[in-house]
Amino acid sequence: MTRTEIRIAGFGGQGVILAGIVLGHAASVHEGKKAVQTQSYGAETRGGAAQSEIVISNEKIDYPRVISADITITMSQESFEKYGTNVKLGSALFVDADLVTNVSAAQEKKLYRVPATKLAADEFKRTLAANMVMLGAVTAVTRVVSLDSLKMSVLEAAPKASADTNVRALERGFQWASANLSITRG
Repeated sequence: MTRTEIRIAGFGGQGVILAGIVLGHAASVHEGKKAVQTQSYGAETRGGAAQSEIVISNEKIDYPRVISADITITMSQESFEKYGTNVKLGSALFVDADLVTNVSAAQEKKLYRVPATKLAADEFKRTLAANMVMLGAVTAVTRVVSLDSLKMSVLEAAPKASADTNVRALERGFQWASANLSITRG
């Protein structure tokens, strides 16, 4: 891996920023890679646009922003329309199947639909766990970091009160994707 660029986008209150922090922490602290995470969000606490960008590399990172994402995660229809409609060839596009319902047929070949919100609501009674369900699914498909690294990062970088739920949500997303999606090995 020379440089992998990941964009996670959604709306405020979905844990988009936390997912980016956990992913960057997993890559840098537990896998010894270089990683940088940046974030942006609207003035609204909940409901406004939010995005987290993570760059992971084995080499020095000269530019800390995503230029052309290798992995794009959209957790809302608005974020899909902004970031998911023009992804680069060969990149992975993940959408929350419960909140992103209008996707173009052209995206189907590189599109992964994950029912993150439904799984979080049904199994954890908390839609806030959808971010970790999605992160687990992305990890199963792309192997950008290991599931163990993510779980350790949740325990270290996420709020302690939700640590158990977040770890179980990561595991559930990983399990669901392993059983239901095309997995990249290697």
